Amino acid sequence: MKGFKSFADPTVLEFEPGVTVVVGPNGSGKSNVVDAVAWVLGAQGPATVRSGKMEDVVFAGTSDRPALGRAEVSLVIDNSSGSLPIEFTEITVTRTLYRSGDSEYSMNGVPCRLLDIQDLLSDAGVGRQQHVIVAQGQIDQVLNARPEDRRTIIEEAAGVLKFRRRKERAERRLAATEANMTRLQDLQREVRRQLRPLEKQADAAKRHGAVAEELRTLRLYLTGKKLKAFEAAQSSAKEQRRDLDTEQVRLRGELEGLDIEIGASEAQLAAGGDQGLDLLPRVESLRERCRGLIALVDERSRTTERDRGLLVAEDVALTLKAELSRHAAELEGLNTRDQVIERQLEDLALAEAQLDAEDQSPGDRAPLVGLDAGKRAAEARGELGPLRTGVERVGAEKDRLAARATQVASQIHDADRRLDELQSSLSSASDAEADRVQLVDKAQGEVDKAVGAVDALTQEQLLALKEEETWRARADALELAIEDARARSGLQKIEEIEGVLGVLGELIQVAPGWESAVEAAMGGALASVVVEDVQTARVALQRLRESDSAGSILALQTVNPPVVLSSIGEPLRTHVSGRHPAIEPLLDVLLKNAVCVSGGWSEAIDLAVQQPGLIVVTAMGDCCGPNGWSVGSGGNAAATAAAMEDANTGVQEATARRQVAEVARTSAESARGEARGRLDTALLELEANDDLLTRSSDAIEKIQRERRDLGSEHGVLEARTAELDQALDRDHPRLVELEERLIELEAAENLERSAATDAHIKRRDWDDRIRVAATKRAELEANASALREQRTRLEVRQTEITTQLQANDEERDGSADRLNRVDVTLVALAHLRGLLQVRLNSLEQEVGQLRRRRAQISSEVRLVANRLERLRGERTAIEKRSAEVRELAASGEIADTERRFKLDSLREMLRNELAAGPDEAMAAPEPQLDAEDTPASRVRELESDLRRMGPINPLALQEYESLKERHDFVAEQLQDVRSGRRELNKVITAVDAEIVEVFSSAFADVAENFKQIFSTLFPGGEGRLKLTNPNQMLETGIELEAKPEGKNVRKLSLLSGGERSLTAIAFLFAIFRSRPSPFYVLDEVEAALDDINLHRFLDLVSEFRREAQLVIVTHQKRTMEAADVLYGVSMAPAGSSRVLSEKVASQF
Repeated sequence: MKGFKSFADPTVLEFEPGVTVVVGPNGSGKSNVVDAVAWVLGAQGPATVRSGKMEDVVFAGTSDRPALGRAEVSLVIDNSSGSLPIEFTEITVTRTLYRSGDSEYSMNGVPCRLLDIQDLLSDAGVGRQQHVIVAQGQIDQVLNARPEDRRTIIEEAAGVLKFRRRKERAERRLAATEANMTRLQDLQREVRRQLRPLEKQADAAKRHGAVAEELRTLRLYLTGKKLKAFEAAQSSAKEQRRDLDTEQVRLRGELEGLDIEIGASEAQLAAGGDQGLDLLPRVESLRERCRGLIALVDERSRTTERDRGLLVAEDVALTLKAELSRHAAELEGLNTRDQVIERQLEDLALAEAQLDAEDQSPGDRAPLVGLDAGKRAAEARGELGPLRTGVERVGAEKDRLAARATQVASQIHDADRRLDELQSSLSSASDAEADRVQLVDKAQGEVDKAVGAVDALTQEQLLALKEEETWRARADALELAIEDARARSGLQKIEEIEGVLGVLGELIQVAPGWESAVEAAMGGALASVVVEDVQTARVALQRLRESDSAGSILALQTVNPPVVLSSIGEPLRTHVSGRHPAIEPLLDVLLKNAVCVSGGWSEAIDLAVQQPGLIVVTAMGDCCGPNGWSVGSGGNAAATAAAMEDANTGVQEATARRQVAEVARTSAESARGEARGRLDTALLELEANDDLLTRSSDAIEKIQRERRDLGSEHGVLEARTAELDQALDRDHPRLVELEERLIELEAAENLERSAATDAHIKRRDWDDRIRVAATKRAELEANASALREQRTRLEVRQTEITTQLQANDEERDGSADRLNRVDVTLVALAHLRGLLQVRLNSLEQEVGQLRRRRAQISSEVRLVANRLERLRGERTAIEKRSAEVRELAASGEIADTERRFKLDSLREMLRNELAAGPDEAMAAPEPQLDAEDTPASRVRELESDLRRMGPINPLALQEYESLKERHDFVAEQLQDVRSGRRELNKVITAVDAEIVEVFSSAFADVAENFKQIFSTLFPGGEGRLKLTNPNQMLETGIELEAKPEGKNVRKLSLLSGGERSLTAIAFLFAIFRSRPSPFYVLDEVEAALDDINLHRFLDLVSEFRREAQLVIVTHQKRTMEAADVLYGVSMAPAGSSRVLSEKVASQF
């Protein structure tokens, strides 16, 4: 293998005969060996090889090694014994998977399908389920599997799967055959349905030809007549169109003259309206603008007056001078305060110098009293603090342990109480288990009974349905036969003749069971038409001759001679009666010499020889008479009306039985559902009780474990409390001693502290004076700084005021010039206002003149407008007439277009429908008709006849022959399909028998071996296999029961882990022993076994090592010791698995 999972490098493992053991640490890749074997043999699901998706089996790479593009595994099988059905002695099966998802299989280097590999290995017991490969963690799945899945394992080992595949192929072919038969039946019914009307269509086609020819002649004449009328209308329309064109020209000239007059009037009206009238709005606008300019000049004058008043203000300069004087006085005060602060700083410097001299005095620097007592007191306090803390901590720990011990004791008591309750619950659940099992068994019995009832009723329903279909098919066949007899009798041609009673077969009633005999005796007379008298018979025969139809007629005799029935045999006349009273004499004549004998055709011949004048028949339809001897001539006896009624009655009765069976089956299915509901309820109760047992057992085990833990903890708490008591006994005397000594040392320390108090007081006074001097210096320096800042601000403001006063003096010098300019502006504004007022007065006069002019022009315009309105009225009337003329012309054009269209349609109809030209139609003579008929009415009558005839098939006869041939072919095909269906059902039945036989044999062997192996692995225990439904060997599942010694286990889930593993191993090895395979692969199946059970497992392995190869992945040392070949697998630093070593163990 190469590139498969962790095996990046090519790796070869040779499995020798016997036991091969693969070992290695966790994660080394030893289980990947098992996955490789399963994968190369066709494992499909990613979960079967422990992967999320199938592409995960390709080596994914590591930090030191890139990923590979494909995984490949080859398995070499030794076939020297010829156990596999192939001529090769060595077979190499290879599977390759690319990272793209493409997969390939090959056998000895030749590409093949997975199905080919599975078919080859199925005889060796290696199938799709791969029961010979038990992957890691799958050992427990054998017990958790459904009964049907366990059956599949045994079927695979026994080689049943090839029979299953053969049955599946046969069932697929059967389904296709059923579909083909359904299609053929539908096709046959359709063909049969089409056959019936074809004969009528052939007869109708003859009459249809004559009617169609007469209709063509009439339509040709009528079409020619229409063509003549349309051409005449076209000529008249041309004359009318010329007249309308002339009138249109005249109206157009009148409109042009009116347009000229209207244009002149409109020009005069426009000229009159433009004579100065447009000046009035402009002059009025100038007047309004002049008024606005006057108001603007007045506003400007008022603004200039206000500016002139501002130029003469002098208050600002006086204010600035007063502020400059005030600032000068403030500067003088600040200088005085600055001098006072300088003197105070000099005095403070002298005081500080005196304090420095005192600090350097020798008397002040003498040492203080010694601190020996304080030092020893501090050492005592340093030792006493941790000691006191430790004693307090030990005391607190002791109290906490005491509280925990009390709590643990309470928990122990509570655990004992819960343990008693759970043991009581476990006992109750164990007692109720038997009752629950009985309820399940009872409910299962009810379900089985209900299922049996449903199956029986379903079978009954199917039988009723089959009978209904049989009767319905018989009724269809009778209907076809009756219709065929009616057709052969010629009844359809003569049934409208008065005096025709019908076909004889429909007018009689035959006693049940005598149909074949009556048919044989009467023969073709049953298909004859019965008429009342000879005259009617003559008319009917004449009609049949005229229609070229075959048929036979029976006329009722007006004088009926007496009939003497034969005394030999059983007269048939007594078993036949007529549905019409007039038929009885005819039946007397037809059946007077007809007798029926018991026995067969031999007895009939004997009687016919003895009595040559008799017609001797049998119940089977054999007939011997003057006209010859025949066997089975009564095949069409069912064609009578009585048989048809019997068939319909049979259909109704079978339908009623089927409906009753359906109702009963529905009721039985409801009862089955209720029984299954009770079974489900019982199973749920049983499972709930089992869950209660499991939970109670688990809870008891858990509480017992907690009880042991609490007891252990209580012991630890007691030991720890004793240790704390010892520590308290050791540290408490030393604590008392230190406390007494500390009292003495603290008294000595107080005496030393009193001696040093005076020196400290003197030093504190000197420090206070130094601190006061420093504070005073800081205050004086802050005041001096504030004075400097205030003086600076006053000087800056004084400079600003001086500068502003100078600017005011310069501005005062230029204000006289601005005042003169303002006066000039006021004079100019006054002059401008005078001019504007003069212009306004002029505009007012001009507006008055223009308004008077407008009134004069309005009267002149009104006269021109009235004339213009009159001209426009005349023009509207002419336009209306012109529109009418155009509308008439357009209508004529439309009518002309319609006539041309109709003419084209008629010509097209002549060409397509009548195959004639326009000249031929117009030259066609008028057909000769009856006086009361017209060509149009005759056309309608003929068209009505054609409609009543319906669609006509002119090739009806040819179609009938072709369809009849097709019907015969379909019937032959249907017969072949039915034969094939019977053969396929036989094949499926045979395959089912083989499956049942092979599976039954394999199950018996596996069950016996399981019982033996289980007793070996569980000495004194009992294990067995049983079928879930022994009556259904094709579908039954397999239940597994295991009862180790001393245990009454009803569910496998209550077994321990080791017991479950041994039980699964017993089942698998029972299969291995019953239907051996050439090799087995086991991955850590013995991981949950103890030493004793491991020894039993290895004994079982030793039994199989002589007959097959076993590959075992394990961590167990004893399993390694039992190996014939040992492989070690490790994980290389690059992240790739490799086989490190290989050794051949000593032979046992």
